[in-house]
Amino acid sequence: METHPFAAAPAGSPTLESLPVEPLLTSEFDVNPGSVYERLRSMYGPVAPVGLMGVPVWLVLDYREVLEVLRNDSVWRRDVRHWRARAEGRLPQDWPLLAGYEVRQTMFFDDDEHRHARLAYHSAMRPFQDGHSPEGWELRAAVAKYADELIAMLAAESGTSGFADLAAQYTRPLLLMVTTKLFGCPVELGDEMVMEMWRMLDGGPDAGPATERALGAMTRLAAHRRFRPGEDLTSYMLLADPSLSDEQLGRELFMNAVYLNDITGNMVCNTLLEVLRGNATVRRSLSAGQIGETVNRAALVNPPTANLCFRFAARDVRLGNFWIRGGDIVSPSVAAAHRDLITAGTSHLVDSAVSTRAHLAWGAGPHQCPSAARELAGTIVSTAVGRVFEHFARAELTLPLDQLPWRAGPVVRGLRLLPVRYELSAHSQAVRVPPARGSDNAVTPVALAEAVPSRQPSRLLGALRRLMFGGRKAD
Repeated sequence: METHPFAAAPAGSPTLESLPVEPLLTSEFDVNPGSVYERLRSMYGPVAPVGLMGVPVWLVLDYREVLEVLRNDSVWRRDVRHWRARAEGRLPQDWPLLAGYEVRQTMFFDDDEHRHARLAYHSAMRPFQDGHSPEGWELRAAVAKYADELIAMLAAESGTSGFADLAAQYTRPLLLMVTTKLFGCPVELGDEMVMEMWRMLDGGPDAGPATERALGAMTRLAAHRRFRPGEDLTSYMLLADPSLSDEQLGRELFMNAVYLNDITGNMVCNTLLEVLRGNATVRRSLSAGQIGETVNRAALVNPPTANLCFRFAARDVRLGNFWIRGGDIVSPSVAAAHRDLITAGTSHLVDSAVSTRAHLAWGAGPHQCPSAARELAGTIVSTAVGRVFEHFARAELTLPLDQLPWRAGPVVRGLRLLPVRYELSAHSQAVRVPPARGSDNAVTPVALAEAVPSRQPSRLLGALRRLMFGGRKAD
């Protein structure tokens, strides 16, 4: 008699395709995703069927179930080839989220293929993980230098007090500068590459072509560094695994750039937002000088990734109140899980330093962000946030919270703008420049360059200035 090691879904239990689903990405979700998560939880429990751009998906809402999906990779697979609807040709041909998942890269590998690729990546990243190694020290120093240069650029353009968009004029260019430094990336591949990644993650009509264009740019970078290696992540990845083709390495760089620019950038902006909006626990950590704890607390209430990468059930398995069929698609929601952790009778944990490490911003389980990358990203975020409050004596939002524009997509929930009114501290190096003649507080680029000769703008910084300020000259 044939034996079955695992139970199959009982006859009569509803399938994902048989259930009525409501679209997840609605105007309500754009404005207040938390209310959508709560309504779905009240209707279905820890797991809910939803429609994602016309495709039915299981959305995992509760912390315990999300953690189960992230940790158990023998049941919940990352390789898109496990997705039954895809294998059977039942997906819309132009489904915008599929393009990113078709990229054969470490994030979407399983088992030995995943372990081998992850080991090579960790080996390549290790020199940058250690702040005492030459590569690690230089990168950390560069992050602080870039942050100072960008704030000085604000002072040069707007003076010691004024208005700024900390998303477009600080966070985004900072992460772009870090990427070009870490990857050994020529300037001309920079800003447009970031825009292509945004288009892919937002799942718009141009997501497929944007993915191809970004992959092409990264493949060219891989070929460039193979011919001319340097002290950068691209060259070290080639050293860790010489068998990588330019196309394979381009795919790895592409996904790393997504995380470095988009996810890490969201974490910077979200942390700044939690401080500026008056989150008491976040502010207490900042006042105590605990920048890392400030970032953790912000990530718990406002994670940079709303929903993590899809998983695909390897077999029939019960999750929440439903049986998930083998080959079904599952979306673990970090934002909903954190909300569950905070509100389900455990809100006291938010005040505990230990509990903040429970956030899932970096994932969990075998596919979580590698330790070397987590440590480096944490350093980048802490430096970026810390530098703002070292330079700014005061900063306040210039829009009400409910009017801040968000990128509403199936993966990330990131700010499009973070507009503030600021006043630089008297101790900030950016204000140690005499005001331009005929102005109360304007600081000209010429005066800035004369006062800080060691901080001459680089070619990239000059390009970013033109991008941020439209090439305007100071009066």
